Amino acid sequence: MAAARSRPRDDMYAPLALSIAALATGAQGRHAEAVTGYDALLPVFGRIFGAEHPQTLKLRSDRAQALSALGRHAECEAECAAVARAATRGKEPEMPLIAAAARNGLIYALNAQGRHPEAEALACEALVAHRVLDRFTLVLRLGLARSLNGQARHEEALVEAERADELRRSLPEEQRRPETGAVELAVATALLGLGRGTEARTRAAAAHDACLAAFGPDHRRTSEARELLDRIDGA
Repeated sequence: MAAARSRPRDDMYAPLALSIAALATGAQGRHAEAVTGYDALLPVFGRIFGAEHPQTLKLRSDRAQALSALGRHAECEAECAAVARAATRGKEPEMPLIAAAARNGLIYALNAQGRHPEAEALACEALVAHRVLDRFTLVLRLGLARSLNGQARHEEALVEAERADELRRSLPEEQRRPETGAVELAVATALLGLGRGTEARTRAAAAHDACLAAFGPDHRRTSEARELLDRIDGA
């Protein structure tokens, strides 16, 4: 679609199409390629829509998640925090969802840096603020479970992961698919921490197979599932 446009300077549709392409690229595990696409689009979005327009903030949030997939967690943290602040100030109807997405990215980045108590506090705060039972509630619960697993509070993590699983089952397919394998990973990590290795391996293998089929071998969640399987088998 972007190639088919005449590409006048202020045409909004070509950059929007390219942003969707970058999102799809990242969803296949091609995270560096996705970041390159986002980097090229950021000044275009800022010029066409404005710095704090919902479309610009969403692009920044999507880019930050891709940065985290590349291990650039401190950059992801800073960008998600900035997007969440800007979205909280905004009045447009899309802003609460953009803020929730940015907070989820921030929680992930904090967990990835080992700052699990901070991630737990932010996840609890975000769950209170976002009361709609949708995909964002699902990912926030998973972020909370990850923070609890990171603190070796595996019983609590298992409870949160099971709550997330119950919510996932109630969501339509289009909201479940992006989180393929995520619940199984949270459950498997908690089970392993509780010494239930056989159950943990079953769930981790299911997560790996599902992620491989949905996202391919290079996606960060597929890699995480593979690493967890290796850890279980090496225990």
